[in-house]
Amino acid sequence: MLKNKILSFILFAITTFSASFIGGLVTINFKEPWYSNLSKPQYNPPDWIFGPVWTLLYLFMTIAIWNAWHKNTKNLNIVFLYFIHLFFNTTWSVVFFGFHNISLAILNLVVLIIFIVLLVFKYKNISQISMYLMIPYLLWCCFALILNINIFLIN
Repeated sequence: MLKNKILSFILFAITTFSASFIGGLVTINFKEPWYSNLSKPQYNPPDWIFGPVWTLLYLFMTIAIWNAWHKNTKNLNIVFLYFIHLFFNTTWSVVFFGFHNISLAILNLVVLIIFIVLLVFKYKNISQISMYLMIPYLLWCCFALILNINIFLIN
């Protein structure tokens, strides 16, 4: 039983952090000089803050899905919803930094937030811990949406 829990955590972590890895690769390769030339609102966080924040959020997401998986007798529907959400999480970096398409990135964030809210509600019925672990992620993505909208408006 413990071996299965460790293996499932590792698999969820690999899957979740793969989204981070892909997004990071796109960001590193296509961010500059485009992003530096954009006008940004005063509340735009410094670049160094994104790495630690996203690492923590990906860890929280991993723990949340892993916990829900084991509390919900290995329900594949919640995992499927989680993977769809990860797709939109990953594609935001591709759309924003890769394609330099701010308006489509806003739409991508709206869809991502909808999936996060769905996961929060699904987790609520399965595990309060999983639900609470998603709240910082939801708040960060809402902040990112406001930031993206303002970047769009001033550029």
